Amino acid sequence: MYRFLLTPRWWGINLFVVLAIPFCVFMGTWQLGRFEDRVQSHEQATKQPDPSTRAAEPLDELLPVDKVTSGRPAVATGTYADQFLVPGRELDDRRGFYVLTLLRTEDSGKALPVVRGWLPGTAGSVPVPAAPEGEVTVTGDLQASENIHSNGVDARGGLPEGQLGMISAASLVNLVDYDVYDAWITLPEAQAGGAAGPDDTLKPVPAAAPQGSGLDLKAFQNLGYTGEWFVFAGFVLFMWFRLVRREAETARDVALGLVPEDGEPGDGGAGEVRGASGDGEVAEAGGAAEAGGAVEVAGGVEGGGAGGAGGADGGAVVEVGAGVGEAGGGSDASGAAVQGSQGSKTAGTWHSS
Repeated sequence: MYRFLLTPRWWGINLFVVLAIPFCVFMGTWQLGRFEDRVQSHEQATKQPDPSTRAAEPLDELLPVDKVTSGRPAVATGTYADQFLVPGRELDDRRGFYVLTLLRTEDSGKALPVVRGWLPGTAGSVPVPAAPEGEVTVTGDLQASENIHSNGVDARGGLPEGQLGMISAASLVNLVDYDVYDAWITLPEAQAGGAAGPDDTLKPVPAAAPQGSGLDLKAFQNLGYTGEWFVFAGFVLFMWFRLVRREAETARDVALGLVPEDGEPGDGGAGEVRGASGDGEVAEAGGAAEAGGAVEVAGGVEGGGAGGAGGADGGAVVEVGAGVGEAGGGSDASGAAVQGSQGSKTAGTWHSS
Protein backbone atom coordinates (compact mmCIF):
# COMPACT_ATOMS: atom_id res chain seq x y z
CA MET A 1 0.00 0.00 0.00
CA TYR A 2 2.91 2.33 0.67
CA ARG A 3 4.80 1.63 -2.52
CA PHE A 4 3.87 5.12 -3.72
CA LEU A 5 6.58 6.47 -1.39
CA LEU A 6 9.14 5.22 -3.91
CA THR A 7 7.68 7.14 -6.85
CA PRO A 8 9.63 10.13 -8.26
CA ARG A 9 7.07 12.61 -6.96
CA TRP A 10 7.32 11.28 -3.43
CA TRP A 11 11.10 11.16 -3.64
CA GLY A 12 11.01 14.96 -4.01
CA ILE A 13 8.59 15.35 -1.09
CA ASN A 14 10.65 13.06 1.14
CA LEU A 15 13.86 14.89 0.29
CA PHE A 16 12.29 18.23 1.19
CA VAL A 17 11.10 16.89 4.55
CA VAL A 18 14.48 15.31 5.32
CA LEU A 19 16.24 18.64 4.67
CA ALA A 20 13.63 21.02 6.13
CA ILE A 21 13.25 19.44 9.57
CA PRO A 22 16.99 19.45 10.50
CA PHE A 23 17.32 22.99 9.16
CA CYS A 24 14.42 24.22 11.32
CA VAL A 25 15.82 22.44 14.38
CA PHE A 26 19.28 23.93 13.74
CA MET A 27 17.93 27.47 13.40
CA GLY A 28 15.79 27.07 16.52
CA THR A 29 18.79 25.80 18.49
CA TRP A 30 20.92 28.69 17.22
CA GLN A 31 18.34 31.29 18.28
CA LEU A 32 18.06 29.60 21.68
CA GLY A 33 21.84 29.82 22.03
CA ARG A 34 21.71 33.54 21.26
CA PHE A 35 19.12 34.02 24.01
CA GLU A 36 21.16 32.01 26.50
CA ASP A 37 24.28 34.06 25.68
CA ARG A 38 22.40 37.28 26.41
CA VAL A 39 21.13 35.89 29.70
CA GLN A 40 24.64 34.78 30.68
CA SER A 41 26.21 38.13 29.76
CA HIS A 42 23.51 39.91 31.74
CA GLU A 43 24.24 37.78 34.80
CA GLN A 44 27.95 38.43 34.46
CA ALA A 45 27.38 42.15 34.14
CA THR A 46 25.34 42.24 37.33
CA LYS A 47 28.05 40.38 39.24
CA GLN A 48 30.88 42.65 38.12
CA PRO A 49 31.58 45.86 40.04
CA ASP A 50 30.52 49.19 38.62
CA PRO A 51 33.04 50.09 35.89
CA SER A 52 33.11 53.70 37.04
CA THR A 53 34.42 52.62 40.47
CA ARG A 54 37.53 51.04 38.96
CA ALA A 55 40.81 52.82 38.62
CA ALA A 56 41.34 54.66 35.35
CA GLU A 57 43.69 53.05 32.84
CA PRO A 58 45.42 54.40 29.73
CA LEU A 59 43.22 54.40 26.65
CA ASP A 60 45.41 52.10 24.56
CA GLU A 61 45.32 49.39 27.24
CA LEU A 62 41.52 49.14 27.07
CA LEU A 63 41.21 48.90 23.31
CA PRO A 64 39.46 47.34 21.47
CA VAL A 65 36.23 47.95 23.32
CA ASP A 66 34.29 44.83 24.27
CA LYS A 67 31.72 43.84 26.88
CA VAL A 68 34.42 43.73 29.56
CA THR A 69 36.14 47.05 28.90
CA SER A 70 32.99 48.97 27.97
CA GLY A 71 32.26 51.54 30.68
CA ARG A 72 35.76 51.33 32.18
CA PRO A 73 37.43 54.70 32.99
CA ALA A 74 40.04 55.62 30.38
CA VAL A 75 42.68 58.34 30.56
CA ALA A 76 43.89 60.29 27.53
CA THR A 77 46.04 63.41 27.11
CA GLY A 78 45.96 65.80 24.16
CA THR A 79 44.48 68.99 22.80
CA TYR A 80 40.91 69.61 21.69
CA ALA A 81 40.36 70.10 17.96
CA ASP A 82 37.19 69.94 15.85
CA GLN A 83 33.82 70.04 17.54
CA PHE A 84 30.46 68.56 16.43
CA LEU A 85 26.91 68.59 17.74
CA VAL A 86 24.93 65.34 17.95
CA PRO A 87 21.20 66.20 17.77
CA GLY A 88 18.21 64.19 18.84
CA ARG A 89 19.57 62.87 22.15
CA GLU A 90 17.46 62.63 25.28
CA LEU A 91 18.50 63.00 28.91
CA ASP A 92 16.13 62.96 31.90
CA ASP A 93 13.16 62.78 29.50
CA ARG A 94 14.22 66.00 27.82
CA ARG A 95 15.31 66.36 24.22
CA GLY A 96 18.60 68.00 23.40
CA PHE A 97 21.99 67.26 21.85
CA TYR A 98 25.48 66.08 22.73
CA VAL A 99 28.55 68.27 22.47
CA LEU A 100 31.32 66.13 20.97
CA THR A 101 34.88 67.41 20.71
CA LEU A 102 37.79 65.52 19.17
CA LEU A 103 40.84 65.21 21.41
CA ARG A 104 44.05 64.74 19.40
CA THR A 105 46.29 62.61 21.55
CA GLU A 106 50.00 63.43 21.82
CA ASP A 107 51.27 59.85 21.58
CA SER A 108 49.61 58.44 18.44
CA GLY A 109 48.26 61.57 16.84
CA LYS A 110 44.83 59.95 16.56
CA ALA A 111 41.77 61.80 17.72
CA LEU A 112 39.53 60.49 20.48
CA PRO A 113 35.86 61.57 20.34
CA VAL A 114 34.94 63.06 23.71
CA VAL A 115 31.33 63.79 24.67
CA ARG A 116 31.82 66.73 26.97
CA GLY A 117 28.17 66.90 27.93
CA TRP A 118 24.55 67.42 26.95
CA LEU A 119 22.48 70.55 26.39
CA PRO A 120 18.69 70.89 26.06
CA GLY A 121 17.10 72.43 23.00
CA THR A 122 17.82 72.32 19.29
CA ALA A 123 21.35 71.89 18.03
CA GLY A 124 22.59 75.10 16.45
CA SER A 125 20.17 77.40 18.25
CA VAL A 126 21.70 77.10 21.73
CA PRO A 127 25.10 78.61 22.61
CA VAL A 128 27.73 75.96 23.38
CA PRO A 129 30.54 76.50 25.89
CA ALA A 130 33.98 76.48 24.30
CA ALA A 131 36.36 73.63 24.93
CA PRO A 132 39.42 74.21 27.13
CA GLU A 133 42.50 75.32 25.27
CA GLY A 134 45.95 73.83 25.46
CA GLU A 135 46.93 70.36 26.55
CA VAL A 136 44.43 68.64 28.80
CA THR A 137 44.11 65.25 30.46
CA VAL A 138 40.62 63.81 30.47
CA THR A 139 39.17 60.78 32.24
CA GLY A 140 35.93 59.35 30.93
CA ASP A 141 33.92 56.16 30.61
CA LEU A 142 34.93 54.22 27.52
CA GLN A 143 32.22 53.45 24.97
CA ALA A 144 32.15 51.46 21.74
CA SER A 145 31.35 53.20 18.47
CA GLU A 146 27.65 53.55 17.77
CA ASN A 147 25.82 51.84 14.94
CA ILE A 148 22.41 52.15 13.32
CA HIS A 149 20.87 50.04 16.11
CA SER A 150 22.10 52.30 18.93
CA ASN A 151 19.59 54.46 20.77
CA GLY A 152 19.19 57.99 19.46
CA VAL A 153 21.20 57.45 16.27
CA ASP A 154 20.06 59.45 13.25
CA ALA A 155 21.14 57.52 10.16
CA ARG A 156 19.03 59.49 7.68
CA GLY A 157 21.80 61.97 6.88
CA GLY A 158 21.28 65.46 5.52
CA LEU A 159 22.26 67.17 8.77
CA PRO A 160 23.61 70.72 8.73
CA GLU A 161 27.32 71.30 8.70
CA GLY A 162 28.93 70.74 12.07
CA GLN A 163 26.36 68.15 13.17
CA LEU A 164 26.75 64.39 13.43
CA GLY A 165 24.07 61.71 13.56
CA MET A 166 26.17 58.80 14.86
CA ILE A 167 29.28 58.74 17.04
CA SER A 168 31.64 56.39 15.23
CA ALA A 169 34.98 56.42 13.48
CA ALA A 170 33.23 55.59 10.19
CA SER A 171 31.15 58.77 10.43
CA LEU A 172 34.04 61.02 11.45
CA VAL A 173 36.68 59.78 9.03
CA ASN A 174 35.01 61.70 6.19
CA LEU A 175 34.74 64.91 8.20
CA VAL A 176 38.31 65.30 9.45
CA ASP A 177 41.72 64.76 7.84
CA TYR A 178 43.27 62.68 10.64
CA ASP A 179 42.73 59.22 12.08
CA VAL A 180 40.04 58.65 14.71
CA TYR A 181 39.86 55.99 17.42
CA ASP A 182 37.13 53.40 17.01
CA ALA A 183 35.79 54.34 20.43
CA TRP A 184 34.70 57.38 22.42
CA ILE A 185 34.47 58.49 26.03
CA THR A 186 31.86 60.40 27.96
CA LEU A 187 33.00 62.64 30.79
CA PRO A 188 31.36 61.84 34.13
CA GLU A 189 31.67 65.48 35.08
CA ALA A 190 31.32 68.18 32.47
CA GLN A 191 34.58 69.92 31.68
CA ALA A 192 33.17 72.71 29.57
CA GLY A 193 35.62 75.41 30.58
CA GLY A 194 32.89 77.87 31.49
CA ALA A 195 29.30 78.70 30.62
CA ALA A 196 27.40 81.76 29.53
CA GLY A 197 24.51 81.11 31.88
CA PRO A 198 22.75 78.47 33.98
CA ASP A 199 21.07 76.97 30.91
CA ASP A 200 24.40 76.68 29.09
CA THR A 201 26.02 74.35 31.62
CA LEU A 202 26.90 71.02 30.12
CA LYS A 203 25.35 68.03 31.86
CA PRO A 204 27.31 64.76 32.00
CA VAL A 205 26.07 61.91 29.82
CA PRO A 206 25.96 58.57 31.66
CA ALA A 207 27.70 55.61 30.08
CA ALA A 208 25.45 53.14 28.31
CA ALA A 209 25.58 49.40 28.88
CA PRO A 210 27.31 47.46 26.10
CA GLN A 211 25.02 46.13 23.41
CA GLY A 212 23.92 42.56 23.81
CA SER A 213 24.67 42.46 27.54
CA GLY A 214 21.15 42.87 28.89
CA LEU A 215 17.74 41.25 28.67
CA ASP A 216 16.38 43.76 26.20
CA LEU A 217 13.75 43.35 23.52
CA LYS A 218 16.21 41.67 21.17
CA ALA A 219 16.85 38.92 23.69
CA PHE A 220 13.16 38.04 23.85
CA GLN A 221 12.98 38.25 20.06
CA ASN A 222 15.58 35.48 19.95
CA LEU A 223 13.40 33.43 22.27
CA GLY A 224 10.36 34.02 20.05
CA TYR A 225 12.29 33.03 16.94
CA THR A 226 13.29 29.83 18.73
CA GLY A 227 9.66 28.85 19.16
CA GLU A 228 8.82 29.73 15.56
CA TRP A 229 11.52 27.48 14.09
CA PHE A 230 10.43 24.52 16.19
CA VAL A 231 6.81 25.12 15.18
CA PHE A 232 7.89 25.12 11.53
CA ALA A 233 9.59 21.75 12.03
CA GLY A 234 6.47 20.27 13.59
CA PHE A 235 4.29 21.67 10.81
CA VAL A 236 6.43 20.09 8.09
CA LEU A 237 6.25 16.71 9.82
CA PHE A 238 2.49 17.00 10.33
CA MET A 239 1.85 17.84 6.66
CA TRP A 240 4.02 14.92 5.53
CA PHE A 241 2.01 12.43 7.63
CA ARG A 242 -1.22 13.94 6.36
CA LEU A 243 -0.18 13.60 2.72
CA VAL A 244 0.96 9.99 3.27
CA ARG A 245 -2.33 9.08 4.91
CA ARG A 246 -4.36 10.67 2.12
CA GLU A 247 -2.34 8.89 -0.57
CA ALA A 248 -2.70 5.55 1.24
CA GLU A 249 -6.48 5.96 1.49
CA THR A 250 -6.68 6.70 -2.23
CA ALA A 251 -4.61 3.63 -3.07
CA ARG A 252 -6.87 1.46 -0.88
CA ASP A 253 -10.02 2.77 -2.57
CA VAL A 254 -8.55 1.97 -5.99
CA ALA A 255 -7.66 -1.56 -4.86
CA LEU A 256 -11.24 -2.12 -3.62
CA GLY A 257 -12.71 -0.81 -6.88
CA LEU A 258 -14.44 2.12 -5.21
CA VAL A 259 -12.80 4.53 -7.61
CA PRO A 260 -11.07 3.91 -10.96
CA GLU A 261 -7.32 4.15 -11.23
CA ASP A 262 -7.54 7.69 -12.64
CA GLY A 263 -9.07 8.80 -9.37
CA GLU A 264 -12.50 9.85 -10.85
CA PRO A 265 -15.59 8.20 -9.29
CA GLY A 266 -17.70 6.08 -11.69
CA ASP A 267 -21.46 6.43 -12.50
CA GLY A 268 -22.67 3.14 -11.08
CA GLY A 269 -20.43 0.82 -13.12
CA ALA A 270 -19.84 0.33 -16.81
CA GLY A 271 -23.25 1.60 -17.87
CA GLU A 272 -23.70 -1.24 -20.42
CA VAL A 273 -27.21 -1.78 -21.71
CA ARG A 274 -28.25 -5.05 -23.27
CA GLY A 275 -31.42 -5.37 -25.33
CA ALA A 276 -34.19 -7.82 -24.57
CA SER A 277 -35.51 -10.13 -27.31
CA GLY A 278 -39.07 -11.22 -27.70
CA ASP A 279 -38.66 -14.22 -25.41
CA GLY A 280 -38.69 -12.00 -22.35
CA GLU A 281 -34.95 -11.50 -21.59
CA VAL A 282 -34.37 -8.85 -18.96
CA ALA A 283 -32.70 -5.59 -20.11
CA GLU A 284 -29.82 -4.70 -17.85
CA ALA A 285 -28.58 -1.18 -17.10
CA GLY A 286 -25.04 -1.48 -15.79
CA GLY A 287 -26.02 -4.70 -14.03
CA ALA A 288 -28.09 -2.74 -11.55
CA ALA A 289 -31.71 -2.28 -12.66
CA GLU A 290 -34.28 -4.16 -14.69
CA ALA A 291 -36.05 -2.55 -17.59
CA GLY A 292 -39.52 -3.60 -16.45
CA GLY A 293 -39.45 -7.18 -17.63
CA ALA A 294 -39.61 -8.64 -21.10
CA VAL A 295 -40.81 -6.19 -23.70
CA GLU A 296 -42.73 -7.47 -26.64
CA VAL A 297 -42.75 -5.22 -29.65
CA ALA A 298 -44.99 -5.70 -32.63
CA GLY A 299 -42.39 -5.62 -35.34
CA GLY A 300 -44.83 -5.08 -38.17
CA VAL A 301 -47.93 -6.34 -39.93
CA GLU A 302 -47.66 -8.78 -42.73
CA GLY A 303 -50.76 -9.44 -44.88
CA GLY A 304 -51.17 -12.88 -46.32
CA GLY A 305 -52.18 -13.56 -49.85
CA ALA A 306 -52.00 -10.01 -51.36
CA GLY A 307 -54.88 -8.62 -49.43
CA GLY A 308 -57.31 -11.62 -49.89
CA ALA A 309 -60.28 -10.62 -52.08
CA GLY A 310 -62.57 -13.01 -50.27
CA GLY A 311 -60.99 -11.62 -47.17
CA ALA A 312 -62.97 -12.96 -44.25
CA ASP A 313 -60.22 -15.30 -43.19
CA GLY A 314 -57.23 -13.65 -44.89
CA GLY A 315 -55.11 -14.52 -41.91
CA ALA A 316 -52.83 -11.58 -41.31
CA VAL A 317 -49.91 -12.79 -39.36
CA VAL A 318 -48.59 -10.63 -36.61
CA GLU A 319 -45.00 -11.39 -35.87
CA VAL A 320 -43.35 -10.57 -32.69
CA GLY A 321 -40.29 -8.58 -33.74
CA ALA A 322 -36.92 -8.87 -32.20
CA GLY A 323 -36.94 -5.20 -31.27
CA VAL A 324 -34.35 -3.90 -28.92
CA GLY A 325 -35.49 -2.18 -25.72
CA GLU A 326 -33.11 0.49 -24.51
CA ALA A 327 -33.09 1.23 -20.82
CA GLY A 328 -31.99 4.85 -21.11
CA GLY A 329 -34.61 5.87 -18.59
CA GLY A 330 -37.54 3.55 -19.28
CA SER A 331 -39.48 5.80 -21.63
CA ASP A 332 -38.14 4.43 -24.95
CA ALA A 333 -39.16 0.82 -24.20
CA SER A 334 -42.64 1.83 -23.05
CA GLY A 335 -43.19 3.95 -26.17
CA ALA A 336 -42.18 1.11 -28.44
CA ALA A 337 -44.64 -1.21 -26.77
CA VAL A 338 -47.50 1.26 -27.17
CA GLN A 339 -46.71 1.82 -30.87
CA GLY A 340 -46.62 -1.94 -31.45
CA SER A 341 -49.99 -2.40 -29.81
CA GLN A 342 -51.55 0.30 -31.95
CA GLY A 343 -50.11 -1.34 -35.10
CA SER A 344 -51.68 -4.66 -34.24
CA LYS A 345 -55.06 -3.11 -33.77
CA THR A 346 -54.83 -1.27 -37.09
CA ALA A 347 -53.86 -4.40 -38.90
CA GLY A 348 -56.75 -6.33 -37.46
CA THR A 349 -59.24 -3.67 -38.46
CA TRP A 350 -57.97 -3.50 -42.06
CA HIS A 351 -58.14 -7.26 -42.38
CA SER A 352 -61.71 -7.56 -41.15
CA SER A 353 -62.90 -4.93 -43.46
